[in-house]
Amino acid sequence: MGVHVPATPQGSPMKDRLNLPSVLVLNGCGITCAGDENEIAAFCAHVSELDLSDNKLEDWHEVSKIVSNVPHLEFLNLSSNPLNLTVLERTCAGSFSGVRKLVLNNSKTSWETVHTILQELPDLEELFLCLNDYKTVSCSPVCCHSLKLLHITDNNLKDWTEIRKLGVMFPSLDTLVMANNHLTTIEDSEDSLARLFPNLRSISLHKSGLDSWEDIDKLNSFPKLEEVRLLGIPLLQPYTNEERRKLPLLSLLTSRLIAQRQKLWNGRNNTAANQPFRFWLSASLGSCMQEAVLAVQQTEHGALCTLAPQEHAFAMLPSITKLNGSVIVDGEREDSERFFIRYYMDLPQHEVPFRYHDLVTKYGKLEKLAVVDLRPQSSAKVEVHFNDQVEEMTIRLDQTVAELKKQLKTLVQLPTSSMLVTYFDHEAPFGPEEMKYNSRALHSYGIRDGDKIYVDSKAK
Repeated sequence: MGVHVPATPQGSPMKDRLNLPSVLVLNGCGITCAGDENEIAAFCAHVSELDLSDNKLEDWHEVSKIVSNVPHLEFLNLSSNPLNLTVLERTCAGSFSGVRKLVLNNSKTSWETVHTILQELPDLEELFLCLNDYKTVSCSPVCCHSLKLLHITDNNLKDWTEIRKLGVMFPSLDTLVMANNHLTTIEDSEDSLARLFPNLRSISLHKSGLDSWEDIDKLNSFPKLEEVRLLGIPLLQPYTNEERRKLPLLSLLTSRLIAQRQKLWNGRNNTAANQPFRFWLSASLGSCMQEAVLAVQQTEHGALCTLAPQEHAFAMLPSITKLNGSVIVDGEREDSERFFIRYYMDLPQHEVPFRYHDLVTKYGKLEKLAVVDLRPQSSAKVEVHFNDQVEEMTIRLDQTVAELKKQLKTLVQLPTSSMLVTYFDHEAPFGPEEMKYNSRALHSYGIRDGDKIYVDSKAK
C-alpha cells in the first residue's frame, strides 16, 4: 500500500496531506507529548492500530489527547513508557472507550489505573500487563465481562489468592498467560476453581513454581480447559524427557475427553503486513507529522511468540487437545495412558495416584514391556585360534583390522605384516572370511560374542 493523497474540495485542511495507513508504528521515537491535536486528527483519521511503545510518555493526559483524536482506534500499545508517574483519571479514560486491545507491558502501570481502564473500556477484549513488577493483584470494584485474553507474564505473583482475583475480575476470560511468575501451588478446591474460571480455555504456567501432581490435577477443574503450557516447572525436572511428556497429560486426561503455538504478545512488532511503512517522529507527535519519513519495510506484521518434552504431562490432563503448543493426537494419548499404568504399577499403593486406578479399569492390568536395546554392539568376546592354542579375548568393534592385529601381536608373537587373519561367523553359511583390508572397521563384519578369529603366519 502506498501513500495516497485523496482529492478534496479546495480549501480543505486535508489537502496535500498524507492519508496514513490503518496500522501506525511509532515505537522508540522519543515522543514525550501529543503536540498539535489538529495535526493528529488530520493525519490519523483512518488509523485503527497505534504502537507508541518504548517512548517517553509519562502523562496520561498527553496519551488521552492522542487517543481522543484517533476516532477508529482499536489497538493501542503503550509498552515501556513511564506511565507509573501519573494515575489515569476517569475524565481522561473516556477517550479510550473504543480500544479493544491494550498493551501496557513494562509500563509499571498501577492497579488503580488498570481499574479505571476496566470501567471506561466497555469493549476491551485483550489486556497485556507483563513486566510490571506486580506482587499482588488489586481487585476491581466492577467486573470486566468483555475481557477474553490476559497476559500477565514476568511479574512476581507467587500466591494463588492473588491469581483467584483475576477470575473474579474477568469472569469471561478465555486465555490466561502467566508464564515466568513464581506461583508455587493452586490452593482452591475443584468447585471453587470451576466457579472462578468457568470459561477458561487456555492457560500458560510456563516456568512457574508448581511442584505437585495435585496442582496439575486441579487444572482438570476448569470446565472448558483445552490448552496448557507447563514448560520449565520444578515438578518435571527429575523425570526423563519421555516421562515429562506423558505423565502430566494423563493427570489432565480423567474427567473430560474433548476432542502450537500459544502467542505471547509483548506488544506489536514494529512492522505492518498490509501497511509497510515506518514513521520516524521526534518529541512532539503532532508537530512532526508533516516531517514524517516513510521507509518501506518488506516485513511481516505479527505477534511475538514464545515458545520440553511433554509426554509426562499427557497422563494427567485428559481434556486438553494441546500441550505446550503441540496438538495431542489420539494415538499419543493412548500411549501416554498405557505408559502411566506401567510407570506406577510397581510402586507402593500410597504413592499411586487415583488416576492410575481409572486407567486400569479402562485398559486392564498391563504386562511390562520387553526391554530392547537397539544400540550397536561396542565389543565382542571372541575365540582367537593360533596354531593349537585357543584364547578368549574381548575386542572393540570400533577399531580397524590394523588395530586388531596390533592387539593380537603380543598374543601370537608375530609381526603384523606376517599375520593372516581370518574371521569365522559360527552362524554364517559361507565359511571363513579373510580380514585383509587393514582400514576396514571390525563392526562391518558383524562380529558377535562367540565368533572365532584364526591367526596364521603368511607363507614365505
